[in-house]
Amino acid sequence: MPGTRKILIIDDEIDLCLLLKNYFLRKNYEVYISHSLAEGLSAIDSFHPTLLFLDNNLPDDQGWEAAPAIANKNPNIYIVLTSAFHPSMPAMPKGSNYIVIEKPIRIADLDKQLEDIAILS
Repeated sequence: MPGTRKILIIDDEIDLCLLLKNYFLRKNYEVYISHSLAEGLSAIDSFHPTLLFLDNNLPDDQGWEAAPAIANKNPNIYIVLTSAFHPSMPAMPKGSNYIVIEKPIRIADLDKQLEDIAILS
């Protein structure tokens, strides 16, 4: 469906994924969840999200290490890098759209944290 707002959440914390999913469903987004980087990378190609929540410590790899390649291949995607462990920032491509949100993510603060992202309006 053209114009559908889609969010992909790549995170192995099931409770957080469900909270984020419910939050974005209330905002009329289509939401897809992946609990591994490999599954998430495949979902990017098939689901074509507008917004990507990408955790760093995933069971099969470090999500943030994949962020530059994701941004290069999908220049229209907005990446929200999440982690509780303060990893080193990846070298993101110039002009890529991303922010960092530290865990724990407070659902009550998401509107404020994401207010500058035009796709959320």
